[in-house]
Amino acid sequence: MSKVTVIGAGNVGATCANVLVTEQIADEVVLLDIKEGVSEGKAMDIMQTASILGLSTRLKGVTNDYAATEGSDVVVITSGIPRKPGMTREELIGVNAGIVKSVADNVLKHSPNAVIICVSNPMDTMTYLLHKEMGLPKNRIIGMGGALDSARFKYFLSQALGCNATEVEGIVIGGHGDTTMIPLKRFAAYRGLPVSTLLPAEVLDKVAADTMVGGATLTKLLGTSAWYAPGAAAAQVAAAVIHDQKRLISCSALLEGEYGEADLCIGVPCILGKNGIEKIVEFDLNDEEKAAFAASAAAVHKTNAALNA
Repeated sequence: MSKVTVIGAGNVGATCANVLVTEQIADEVVLLDIKEGVSEGKAMDIMQTASILGLSTRLKGVTNDYAATEGSDVVVITSGIPRKPGMTREELIGVNAGIVKSVADNVLKHSPNAVIICVSNPMDTMTYLLHKEMGLPKNRIIGMGGALDSARFKYFLSQALGCNATEVEGIVIGGHGDTTMIPLKRFAAYRGLPVSTLLPAEVLDKVAADTMVGGATLTKLLGTSAWYAPGAAAAQVAAAVIHDQKRLISCSALLEGEYGEADLCIGVPCILGKNGIEKIVEFDLNDEEKAAFAASAAAVHKTNAALNA
């Protein structure tokens, strides 16, 4: 019996739970929130689709009852305040750091063997905070950001190519921020063909630029952070762990020398399986990509320093 807990029943958490249930990724899902009735109501609404969609996964909503999360294989942390228009992810650090610390303590009491997936923003820094707070092996804490950024990259690539997004390969590394993420244009492909041979350089540059501000664009349009793709990306990462998929997904991982960085959580290609991050894959970056990654890492280090401010 596989079990996933989602902490935070806001838009992202509820969407993650919905995908976990409708894709039947786990046998049991628990949705927890601090606000009375929200997780219960959303869980009931989702479960009322079970007979329509032919679902067998069970979803339970609870208010601040961490005992219900006991024995989870994966815990997805989405807690925290969302971005508003004009707000950077980094501006959330003070409030969300306190929330994430509290969640981490409660999760550990009831699911000491779980793999943790961090969604809360600023995501790289919150993932780093979880490493410091929880003291778990580094493979068991995963930041979701790269999975979402890569999905956005593939969306914009598919729009430019006029094809289905599932036929495109694209990966984003670096920090999960509007100025720190690095869409790897050189590695993007359509059915095995380098996208650089199919699109003019200026179009590919625009695809990368649109990817980088993908979150801010949606926040401006919606008046709050996006939720469908972030929730689905978190569920995708959970699925890779629950089903031991050995799948390559870009995630925020704790580096210990990889890509020339250490004591830092940042987006890199990872093989995900039942043990969490089972391998960090080091792409052969060129000088321009290495410089961009170093600059991104420096920016994330600077944000991390605010944890002790």
